[in-house]
Formats: sequence, structure tokens, C-alpha cells
Amino acid sequence: MIINQHRKFTPINIFWVCAVGTILCLGAFFHLPAELKPFFLEPAVDNLLNIEFGKNLEPQSNVLITLVLTLLQAFLLNKVINHFNFLGKPTFLTALMFMTLVSLFLPFLVLSPTLICNFITIWMMGKLFNMYKQADVKTLMFDLGMIVALGSLIYFPFIVMLMLLWIALIIFRPFIWREWVTPILGFSVIYFLLGVAYYWVDRWDEFLEIFKPFVNSLPTGLKVDYHDYFVVFPVGIAMLLFLLVLKDQYFRSIVHIRKAFQLLFYMLLLIIGSFYLNSQITINHFLLCAPPLAIYLAYYFAYAKIKWLYESIYIIIVATIIYFQFM
Repeated sequence: MIINQHRKFTPINIFWVCAVGTILCLGAFFHLPAELKPFFLEPAVDNLLNIEFGKNLEPQSNVLITLVLTLLQAFLLNKVINHFNFLGKPTFLTALMFMTLVSLFLPFLVLSPTLICNFITIWMMGKLFNMYKQADVKTLMFDLGMIVALGSLIYFPFIVMLMLLWIALIIFRPFIWREWVTPILGFSVIYFLLGVAYYWVDRWDEFLEIFKPFVNSLPTGLKVDYHDYFVVFPVGIAMLLFLLVLKDQYFRSIVHIRKAFQLLFYMLLLIIGSFYLNSQITINHFLLCAPPLAIYLAYYFAYAKIKWLYESIYIIIVATIIYFQFM
């Protein structure tokens, strides 16, 4: 069956992950609008450089490029999780879960700023998980501050990841004030250089507009097709089962893994809470939740013992995604 196959770390599973990802995005090929808006960077960069990505892309090409990018992200995330031995042994479960989650909603299957930001999220995860064993992380935290700033230039709500760096220091490190200051310095370098560029071309007022989302009123509604709630339901059941498995396995795991799971939880909270930095909530914002949720689900499917249950849950998730894509 699908889950048992992906519990094995064999090259054939690269093909199976690609096959599942392709099947789960087929609905996007048949339900795309005639035209898609080009992928824009945040105004911080777009207003200065006036760059439009994907302007001449056909809708089908847009989906195909998205599929390739998400597959690349899936295997990168899988490599990180296997490197730190999150699941007890190397598997392809993380890649499979990631491809499943990024196919939940049709808007996830086209180019978007959040899609690109997931590369940065995975990059950050690898660095954050690695800080536990390092004697000095000031350089690492400086680099991570710069990475968060770059992510916020692609998708502004990503700026909340700066708080995640301090949470990581609380979880993984004793208090050293220099380590708390260096992320701000790294973050400030990027925005200082951007501010200089705006000032140089006499557009300082536009630079100040970048931070306008901090004074936005809270969005009050999320534009989601009611069918999408049915797609999330079996994923929610899988997450409840994950909590039951985690309860049994948590204190059997090494300290590093326990701390990493705590960090992923706070990452999810920050991503969900950062919706207020958008003037209007869109479903694409929650694509940023895919990497941490994929790790949680992979953990459940790696340690679940009742075969008919975990195989059935995954088949139901896949069947629900495909059904609501084509209905």
C-alpha cells in the first residue's frame, strides 16, 4: 500500500512521490481560468524594479512549473527530516505528505509568493534544527535574520518568522544577549540597503509604505469555497491521530527531536496569526503551513501501527482532494 511503500527509503519512491504529486494536481489543469495574473513580488521590490514573473506563461505552464517547484521542495524537506532522523529512519513519507498538503486547494497549485517562500521556510528549518549542537550561533542568527528579510520582500507576512528566531533561541539555547541581537542586525541590513535604494531615487515615501500592513485593520473574512472545508476534514482526523501517536512517542524521542517539534508548533501559530498583515485573507497564505504540517503527518504515518487505519486515512485524504478538484 501507499504508506508502507513510502516508509522505505528506496529510489523507486522518488517516482511514486512524483506520480502522486502529478495525479493530485490534475484538477488544476482542467479548472484554471483562461488567464492568470503574473506572480508579483511584494511592493517593496516590485515598485522599485517593476518585475513581473510569469507574465507570458500559459495557465498550463504555470501549473506545470508549480508542480516541478513543489516536488523540489518536497524532496528538500524530506532530505532535512532524514538528516536529523526525525522519523527514526530514512523514509519518503515527508515528501509524500508535503505533496499531498500542497494539493489540498486549487489556489495552491499555481505560482504564488507563498510558494516561493516555502523554499525559504525549508532552508530556515535546516538551519534552525542544526543550531542545537553548535557552540556559537551568532553568525547563524545573523544569516537567518537576512533570510527572513528576503522572505518578507517576497511575501510580507513572512516577516513574523523573525519572532520564530527568538523562540528557537529560547527552546534550543541558554540566554546570550548577543545571539538575540544578531537576527535584528541581519534583518536590518537588507532593509537598510533597500531604504538606501529608495532614497537614492527620491522615493522615500514609497519605502515607508512598505510597513503599512502593520496598521491594517484585522481582516474579517476568508474567501474559501465551502467544499474546501470537506477537504480539510480528513487531514484534521490525521492530525488528531498524530497527537495520539506523539503522546506515546514524545518522551521516547531524543531531546533534540522534542525541541524541534515544539519549534514547529510555534511556527504554525505564527503563520496562522500573521494573516492580519494581509488586507484580505486568501487561502494561499496557508500554503506556508505545508512544511511543518507535512512533518507532523509523516511522523504519524511513520509510527502508526494499525495498518488498515493509516492506509485508509491516507486514501480518504487523496480521494477527497481528487473528488473536490473535479466536482
